[in-house]
Amino acid sequence: MHILSGYDTPERLLCAGEQKSCATIKICDNKTKIEKNNMKQLLLGDEAIALGAINAGLSGVYAYPGTPSTEITEFIQSNKVARERGIHSRWCTNEKTAMEAALGMSYAGKRALVCMKHVGMNVCADAFVNSAITGVNGGLIVLAADDPSMHSSQNEQDSRFYGKFALIPVFEPSNQQEAYDMMASAFDMSEQLKVPVLLRIVTRLAHSRAAVEVGEPIAEKTLNPSTDQWVLLPGIARKKYVDLLGKQAAFQEASESSPYNKKETASGQKLGIIACGIGYNYVKENMGGGANILKISQYPLPAEAIKKLAGENDAILVVEDGQPVVEEQVAGILGAGYPIKGRLTGDLPRTGELTPDSVAKALGLPTGPVFDNAKNLAGRPPQLCQGCGHRDVYTALNQVLAEYPDYRVFGDIGCYTLGALPPFKSLSSCVDMGASITMAKGAADAGLFPAVAIIGDSTFTHSGMTGLLDAVNDQSNITVVISDNLTTGMTGGQDSAGTNKFEAICLGLGVEPEHVRVVVPLPKNMPEITRILKEEIEYKGVSVIIPRRECIQTAARHARERQKAKEANK
Repeated sequence: MHILSGYDTPERLLCAGEQKSCATIKICDNKTKIEKNNMKQLLLGDEAIALGAINAGLSGVYAYPGTPSTEITEFIQSNKVARERGIHSRWCTNEKTAMEAALGMSYAGKRALVCMKHVGMNVCADAFVNSAITGVNGGLIVLAADDPSMHSSQNEQDSRFYGKFALIPVFEPSNQQEAYDMMASAFDMSEQLKVPVLLRIVTRLAHSRAAVEVGEPIAEKTLNPSTDQWVLLPGIARKKYVDLLGKQAAFQEASESSPYNKKETASGQKLGIIACGIGYNYVKENMGGGANILKISQYPLPAEAIKKLAGENDAILVVEDGQPVVEEQVAGILGAGYPIKGRLTGDLPRTGELTPDSVAKALGLPTGPVFDNAKNLAGRPPQLCQGCGHRDVYTALNQVLAEYPDYRVFGDIGCYTLGALPPFKSLSSCVDMGASITMAKGAADAGLFPAVAIIGDSTFTHSGMTGLLDAVNDQSNITVVISDNLTTGMTGGQDSAGTNKFEAICLGLGVEPEHVRVVVPLPKNMPEITRILKEEIEYKGVSVIIPRRECIQTAARHARERQKAKEANK
């Protein structure tokens, strides 16, 4: 789906794969100068961010796969310039290690990008918040891809809160062109003001395409390790925190004068509209040029521009995709007496992503017909792939656990979470990455038996290992199933950090060798699998069962690659 915005002209709307000449444009944001190369490329928002980072002198991207951010790192991994330059792009074990590694690259003086989905910000929060206090050396951009409407997530949290929490600048592109251009701007701001910069996008921008004018890549920064002391002992941290507070005026000034924050005026209108990021597109689709709009794509909020907009209008509508971050702040800027409309007032829906129709309704405009009232249509919930090894795991679990009336299976984040749905209906919980093991442990501590945890291979190394260590240290009576499909299957088959290491990891954490069992989840092996499950459930301690069979999607892909290589060698 292409998103048309005020920055898109009809000439920019191209068919897939088309490239077209355009006038040479110079981008000069602070220091970085990128000559446009007279070409346009049709790019996803994620791809525009990735290419913008490469062309702005990126030296490393650090990430854990998570929709809708995954394609950024995948684009860099496959990009010719990135490969020629040796730009680091290997997947990290989790978002915390990604954030810390990116901070280390920044310390060395080079430009780094760290990418994650919104819930990944929770995992890296310790390093992220503290990085604002240590400061940076080489430019550091933290990319958070939010997921309003929870298309593939367990909550709708808004990462702009993290930017405000850490007291750092935030960029929020309204379209793919801005996403590309902002990379150079954000890297420059990061280096000039010595702070990380948060770049927030949403699913609809990440996964839609538009034509983007691109430039040639500039050189990477040279190795130049920091001479500052990045040691957050309390005495040092207090001084650095004062320094961070002292930069707030510069952040505010940059926002007030930012080219990404712009005002549009229309005669005869008395409703002011603050349109944030992708929300600007929905306003323009409904109002065209006939609206008083303050477009916001850089934070902190430009308070003076907001006050001016308020003075020229009788009320303000805040259009933002996500939580009412700006609506709450605008109320603080303008005071309780000024009428402000938005998600908090019910003029826009409190949950879910914005749509052109929801914005039209808030603007008092007619909306099109609604097609969500279809009757007599059977629901089609997502299911595990036919032939998936997780299916055999759940079949075995259900068969064995039927003998235990009080059992609970604590699930985790991954493809196998679909085991909570029919036909298996096996899972009792799924809260966050790694919670299966620790929740099973807590339930066992309370006296629940049997307490079974099921976790995937990538999730286990992401954040399950520490929970298993707690269980071993407490000699908890739990059975842990690490369903190993040899990849990070849920996000498209990326490398899994612990492949071929799980037995060694479990033994290293202290699980008794005789209670680390490996099985092959196939129907023909069902008697063996159920026997082993029964034995380990009855064992009064920590046991780990590893059902291992390659994801059928990656297996098919690998088979095609082998066949292609075989034919090429004939």
